Amino acid sequence: MSSASPILSVQDLCVRFDLPRSGVWPWRGEALQLKAVNNISFDLYPGEILGIVGESGCGKSTLARAILGMLQNVQGKVVWQGEDMLGLSPSQLRKRRQKLQMVFQDPIASLSPRMTVGEIIAEPLKTHYPAMSSAEREAKVVSIMETVGLHANQVNRYPHEFSGGQCQRVGIARALVLEPDLIICDEPVSALDVSIQAQIVNLLKKLQRELGLSLIFIAHDLNLVKYISDRVMVLYLGHVMEVANSRDLYREPLHPYSKALISAVPIPDPELERGKEVLLLEGDLPSPINPPAGCPFVTRCPMATQVCEQTKPELRAVADGQRRVACHHA
Repeated sequence: MSSASPILSVQDLCVRFDLPRSGVWPWRGEALQLKAVNNISFDLYPGEILGIVGESGCGKSTLARAILGMLQNVQGKVVWQGEDMLGLSPSQLRKRRQKLQMVFQDPIASLSPRMTVGEIIAEPLKTHYPAMSSAEREAKVVSIMETVGLHANQVNRYPHEFSGGQCQRVGIARALVLEPDLIICDEPVSALDVSIQAQIVNLLKKLQRELGLSLIFIAHDLNLVKYISDRVMVLYLGHVMEVANSRDLYREPLHPYSKALISAVPIPDPELERGKEVLLLEGDLPSPINPPAGCPFVTRCPMATQVCEQTKPELRAVADGQRRVACHHA
């Protein structure tokens, strides 16, 4: 996969949010800045599924929105098929964005309650292909609904008449209707029942295989990420801790944070589950307003030494060069 040219290349991406001045100790009126994403770089290849995992607040969703040009105060490069998206004007970005789509976390909240599902799915076509006739739009909508497992006779129903899983299928259909090359799935199953989660993940995997899509799959459930992803990127406090092939990462995580996350994944075998060692992380996630000076993970790492407190580790290649880890001791 790495022998092909990347379809998406993110280079030194940073996202900062300026916060209101505060007169409360210890900042005493100084301007505050929340560092949500810190110098993240990675490549995504055609037909690849990249999983992104990490605790709440680690920057997963912020990274996704920055890639799609939905945020301000973004620095770095987002190179899509050889073109830097961050350097485009709003009108230029709008034209490119039809090939990059997003599936959101809450399937019901992401759909307008005042529109039928047919109108919701057709809306991107009206925006990007205004010359398309009504008959062509209707045929396209019906076709894409059937592709995601919905029925054509449901086209005039409203979102409240569907289950959560069906609403997420509508969201996927809306993302697919423009025939994108990349879909970013921002925790697309976290609001669904477990049985429905499996259906949606299997649908995404089937669509990726049949349509040749590239996917970025963001989730908290590490079992789902393992199942669907080719590679996995582990984030902590807006930094990349480790990037590896999915199988290699789950078999032998190198970063202490990756080890802690994977040790918490349940094992279906009761005897193995009872006998496994769970690495519990002590303390809370540091504030992204005032992060540690050295390694971001130093305040919770059982392997931390003086060098970890003083020097931030670089994300370096290990093993065969396809795996990277940001740790002094890995």
